[in-house]
Amino acid sequence: MKILLTGAAGFIGMTTSLRLLARGDEVVGLDNLNDYYEVSLKEARLARLTPHDHFRFVKLDVADRAGMEQLFAAERFDRVIHLAAQAGVRYSLQNPHSYVDSNVVGFMNVLEGCRHSGVQHLVYASSSSVYGGNTKMPFSEHDAVDHPVSMYAATKKANELMAHTYSHLFGLPTTGLRFFTVYGPWGRPDMALFLFTKAILEGRPIDVFNHGQMRRDFTFVDDIAEGVIRVLDRPAVPNPAYLSDTPDPATSNAPYRVFNIGNHDPVQLMDYIGCIEDALGMKAQMNLLPLQDGDVPATYADVDALRDWVGFTPATDVRTGVGRFVEWYRGYYRV
Repeated sequence: MKILLTGAAGFIGMTTSLRLLARGDEVVGLDNLNDYYEVSLKEARLARLTPHDHFRFVKLDVADRAGMEQLFAAERFDRVIHLAAQAGVRYSLQNPHSYVDSNVVGFMNVLEGCRHSGVQHLVYASSSSVYGGNTKMPFSEHDAVDHPVSMYAATKKANELMAHTYSHLFGLPTTGLRFFTVYGPWGRPDMALFLFTKAILEGRPIDVFNHGQMRRDFTFVDDIAEGVIRVLDRPAVPNPAYLSDTPDPATSNAPYRVFNIGNHDPVQLMDYIGCIEDALGMKAQMNLLPLQDGDVPATYADVDALRDWVGFTPATDVRTGVGRFVEWYRGYYRV
């Protein structure tokens, strides 16, 4: 297939692209290479993709309406994987406009491109953040998610609503994947694993929020990429059992689906830090701090629906995944 993958210079985008290329797909990778974090890391990820004959890179911002229209019209993609977004809960408190530009306007441009060029299936990244103030565990796609606690979460919820509109009006098959705390080699420098590893190696204390009383459903990047591709290969269809008088938020009478993709095994933050310490052979100094605005104390994914749909559930344990990240980090930064 000919696939557009947005956010190709991200670590999920790179990992997913490599898998698509390995099986023979043609990948057009789009990224704007913004400076939210070090551009050199994004360029290094791209350098792993560009030698492939079936990969082409397009430097473009998804918020560029004219550029996106031209790209879709010229390329005629079979399917689209939309991973490009302004990420990060905490940064959304500082710069909310960037989230609207990238995550709402950008997603609108992707939907319009898919609609007008006959794309067979759009798979897009949502987030566990949409569960917001929900406290019922594990988080289920069949529960309402109407109380976001960050602008980032609100934009991801908006994406799901926008996707349903296009599935309903234009018959565009769309599938949203709610990622749960993705980590692994080539990961983002603004995420805890990267920040903690760097600080410990440099002998600096790490900031531990909510006094360490946090649980996260850490999900290894290879498992995320496998889930994305399996879902890509099974386009969304209407749910024949859908009832409009008792609507299921995860399905529809339109070709629309939403799935959690998480490790379904929440880990205490202090245990996660312990895995990092063991992998590094060093102890962390800790600054214990209150819960930050926009954060939630716990995430935990119910992944039964994903398993039933594509026969896959993430399974990489945290100790193994953290070890692989630390090995990559030491090699990449020569520490």
